[in-house]
Amino acid sequence: MKRIAMAALVAVPMMALAGFAAPAQAQRSGLYDVSGVAVDGTAYSGQMAIQQVGLASWHVVWNLDSGRYEGYGMSAGPVFSVGFTVGDRPGVAIYEVAPDGAMTGQWTMIGSNGIGTETLRPH
Repeated sequence: MKRIAMAALVAVPMMALAGFAAPAQAQRSGLYDVSGVAVDGTAYSGQMAIQQVGLASWHVVWNLDSGRYEGYGMSAGPVFSVGFTVGDRPGVAIYEVAPDGAMTGQWTMIGSNGIGTETLRPH
């Protein structure tokens, strides 16, 4: 049992040295250009501001053609997920983070019959 614990203590720093990103390093705080297609097929654009508020937690604000929306996200390796509400309807977005910081993902609203897509590019 001690060997397993010692191996884990050695492996984690070694993975960090080998280039594996910690959860909070998957993306960065800042402004992103947004382009997307809503669940009804309508294209939209705008900006998203992402601010880190914990080790792997983020405050997110979209300023889109259709209005301002807020949410909170979590990063885990190359995955960034955000929960949000539009009016009283909750939704969720899941993005894959590229090495250059760009993110591509899908989103939906609870009770929706469709899935939207969204691309985020850092400023």
